[in-house]
Amino acid sequence: MDLTQLKTESPLASGFAESRIGGRGENQDSFDWADTPKGLLVTVCDGMGGGPGGKTASSIAVKEIIAGVMEADPQEQASNVLIKAIRRANMAIINQANENPALQGMGSTCTVVLINHHCATIAHVGDSRVYQLRGHLKIFRTFDHSMVFELVKQKVITEEQARLSAQSNVITRALGIKPDLEVDITECAYEKGDRFMLCTDGIHGAVDEKTLLNYATNRKIALGSVVDNIATEIDNIGRNNGGNHDNLTLAILETNIDSKKRDTMSRKVKQILCAMGLVCLISIVCNILLLVKKGDTPIENQNYETKIDSLENEYHKLIPYQNAINSIMDDTTARKACQKYLEKEKIQLPK
Repeated sequence: MDLTQLKTESPLASGFAESRIGGRGENQDSFDWADTPKGLLVTVCDGMGGGPGGKTASSIAVKEIIAGVMEADPQEQASNVLIKAIRRANMAIINQANENPALQGMGSTCTVVLINHHCATIAHVGDSRVYQLRGHLKIFRTFDHSMVFELVKQKVITEEQARLSAQSNVITRALGIKPDLEVDITECAYEKGDRFMLCTDGIHGAVDEKTLLNYATNRKIALGSVVDNIATEIDNIGRNNGGNHDNLTLAILETNIDSKKRDTMSRKVKQILCAMGLVCLISIVCNILLLVKKGDTPIENQNYETKIDSLENEYHKLIPYQNAINSIMDDTTARKACQKYLEKEKIQLPK
């Protein structure tokens, strides 16, 4: 399938998708998108099963997921809506297989991104993935439901070893296998310019993650060209390696605004706040001791003044650290987060 622009009336994001047959006889991947009452929805699914089963399963999945979201109660939480829609798709695949013996054993992975003003809600089942990218950084990634990734989770093998394993295509969860389906769901804050990439294992399994993300975070060319270049590069790699490579499908959304939901405070900001708190505490203690020293109350212990002088010297040694923290506060994001925290806790920094 040629490069497809994800045409939408939503001001939240724009995007492109592409799906190719690779070296297989049939493309069993499917993708679709829709403007829904809950926001802009994009889904990518990878079918499996002999004969027509794989394509049928992935086609049912995208159709039923979108229908489930379109028909949902507008007041219901987006995460619940997605879970119900995916479980609806799961039962539709099972029912279709029960009605047609030729489709027995078919199933599908699924990834879904639902973007509204509040946040991006991400759902997935199987080993197709969703990445959230900010600048050149990976902010979030789904965790594959596969045998090899269970070994990664247990730290038996690395992710790269999992990618190269002959068992990398053995998945532990999929639509169409059993009625009781567990769906992984995550709500992500996003910033203007963030990219959400949905892709099947034909994409992320073909190259190491660093290479893939270098392709996906290229800001020097248009987004449509980024998507097309990824598909072309991976298709060419497959052809150069014998031409029996998997179907490959990806979609990338780029956000146009900041979400209302905000990221939780980063570890770096927490460390800055802790350092600032320590400086404040030391400053307060030293000020109290200075007041005692300058006050009218007689100090009977002659060694006390010596100890105070020692504390004063230690305090002056800390001034460079306080200045360093102040310089860090020149960073806009860190400063805003720290100021908000200080106002909430009614903490006043020493001058």
